[in-house]
Amino acid sequence: MDISVLFTADGIIGLLTLTILELVLGIDNVVFISIIAGRLPEKEQPKARNVGLLFAMIMRICLLFGITWVIGLTEPVVTLFEHPFSVKDLILIAGGLFLMYKSTTEIHKKITHLEEDHLPNASKKKGKFAGIVLQIVLIDLVFSFDSVLTAVGLTDIILVMIIAVVISIIIMMLFAGKISGFVNKYPAIKMLALSFLLMIGLMLVIEGINDPHIHIPKGYIYFGMAYALLVELLNMRVRKKHENNGKASH
Repeated sequence: MDISVLFTADGIIGLLTLTILELVLGIDNVVFISIIAGRLPEKEQPKARNVGLLFAMIMRICLLFGITWVIGLTEPVVTLFEHPFSVKDLILIAGGLFLMYKSTTEIHKKITHLEEDHLPNASKKKGKFAGIVLQIVLIDLVFSFDSVLTAVGLTDIILVMIIAVVISIIIMMLFAGKISGFVNKYPAIKMLALSFLLMIGLMLVIEGINDPHIHIPKGYIYFGMAYALLVELLNMRVRKKHENNGKASH
């Protein structure tokens, strides 16, 4: 690999653009990891998050080196109901359904108060770490395909792709703890995050179906998420203000 390409205009612009896009695409992954890791004892959560993100980085780099193979996954391999599906389509559909299932079950547990937060750490830890890491790795695989195909569409310089992936994953590792703490601290934010993941799962399924007549721009999805989050943050501020006023009156 020729390092000098990084210092060209195309290399610098490609690296900055791709790093930002990788971070945007990685938000879904970080939120999912934060919620799933939240099922573990607090001291085990950072380890689970870092292991999950490390696997994500390794898988993306491996896929980038096998870029020709990845591109080939977009070729139809099976036809169902007179509609051709590629390996990529099937992975997206399976990943989307898995994400929808996990989001729905987590929402159900939250609504019916079946969460195990009141249990001692020893009870929560038993038989969970490996299973949760496996779930993180599976969903990482789905998001990795999306990430790699985005990278291929933006630049043809492999070194730029790899550096962008490494930078984005390191940044996500640094902020994953804060995001996790924020999501798990506020029940309304956690419910909102689960709703986002449910929407992302549906979007992955639709993308996997690959019907030219059905297209949902990702920008609309992210705008809706950002707007809903802003409204909830304003609600949290108003509630906190009322609580402070109530305490002051007493």
